[in-house]
Amino acid sequence: MRDTEALVIGSGFGGAIAALRLGEAGVQTIVLERGRRWPVTEAHDTFATYDAPDGRAAWLSPVTVAPAQEGVPIDVYTGVLDRIKGAGIDVLAGAGVGGGSLVYNTVLYQPRRDLFARVFPSWLGYDEMDDVWYPKVRAAIGVSTMPADVLADEHYRGQRELLDEAAAAGMTARLFELGLDWDVIRAELAGDVPASLIAGQVWYGSNSGAKRSLDRTYLPRAEATGNVEVLPLHEVTDVRENGTGYVVAVNEIDDNGRVVARRDIHTRHLFLAAGSVATTRLLVRAREIGALPKLADAVGTRWGANGDLVIIRSGLPPTGPGEGGPAGAVLEDLDNPVAPIALACMPIPQAGMPEGFMGLIGMGLGPAKGSFAYDERTDTVNLTWPASDPGVTVIADGARATFERLGNGAIEAIDASLTGHPCGGVPIGLATDEYGRVNGYPGLYVVDGALIPGGSAACTNPALTIGALAERALATIVPDIVEG
Repeated sequence: MRDTEALVIGSGFGGAIAALRLGEAGVQTIVLERGRRWPVTEAHDTFATYDAPDGRAAWLSPVTVAPAQEGVPIDVYTGVLDRIKGAGIDVLAGAGVGGGSLVYNTVLYQPRRDLFARVFPSWLGYDEMDDVWYPKVRAAIGVSTMPADVLADEHYRGQRELLDEAAAAGMTARLFELGLDWDVIRAELAGDVPASLIAGQVWYGSNSGAKRSLDRTYLPRAEATGNVEVLPLHEVTDVRENGTGYVVAVNEIDDNGRVVARRDIHTRHLFLAAGSVATTRLLVRAREIGALPKLADAVGTRWGANGDLVIIRSGLPPTGPGEGGPAGAVLEDLDNPVAPIALACMPIPQAGMPEGFMGLIGMGLGPAKGSFAYDERTDTVNLTWPASDPGVTVIADGARATFERLGNGAIEAIDASLTGHPCGGVPIGLATDEYGRVNGYPGLYVVDGALIPGGSAACTNPALTIGALAERALATIVPDIVEG
């Protein structure tokens, strides 16, 4: 059995931040990541593309799983995008060193104060998050809004159209803060590197290297400390206590998902950062089989889909619906009397939409009504989501009310059956203390999106908030580890 002082499961926002802060403090740390590394090559061919999808596009699936490109036969491979089937909803998750940052839209979006208060307990002060932790994440990744010269380019007609529509209707719209290297975007526009993000290639990774993903920001800094070892293609199957800490069972796999070795790793300090669904599944199973029997009943509860909607509109001016990525502009109808909603223009080239169409992603105040249950017959943990609950369906009603006020175009589709922003399952303050320390288990911590207790990140995507919660937690936890 291998032993390490700290063990981190997952390399997304929570895991990458934990790795860096532990490494900086001199704590010997191993990071386990089920996916592979995805270094951007000089040939700019690291990732699959929408026009020629292959096994790199999906996690151990015989078909593609991305929105608007489901079901295309591909080879089974440890690709970047996983689609987790639930009852009532599917969840998209990243797989690879860098986690969800490989496949997200690079949006680092801070919720408004009053909406934050509707999601988080009152003791989690917004002022502290606003003054300290949100800025700390933005600084570490390097964020900025879309420069004027990029926004003015022909590829970004859709982003401009959303801003113009909102202005004409007297509604609020603005540019997102994005974790992007704009010089690389300019190189794409100039034709110096193959078009990737400007062509809407988001879900499968950025071949140009424009994304400031975690494998290019937090994680290299963590490894540079000399105290952090990242182990790709290591999939965790089991977590249990053993009296001196925690034992994690791991399958080492090859690029096709075949198990090449099985091993146990022991640690005194275990950080769960595998993502909302995976972290919750690990803990629910551990509780139900008796491996971590003291886990609170709150583990496996208060899960939500972030009020996510995928929307297609038509009848608009020429918008370049397959161009201009990632999502750069957002319409904020946060005082919508039906339901607050943020609507971001999102190119969907794989949908083959003609000019005058626009893809958007909506984010609302979705409820925390999802739950996880262990099935002893199959030894699996399954997610159930009440898709027809009024608290869920009202989000789409809010979006329709926004479009009525805009008065332009027509709604072709509003789909709430998929989320890329899962939140909750191990709610902070209920299943853990205020820093993600799991109740009843010293040395066990949750530092990912499973902590978000209110079902959503308050009309934003959760990446920035997950990062801020992780930075806040590690600032308290790491000194205890070092001193202990």
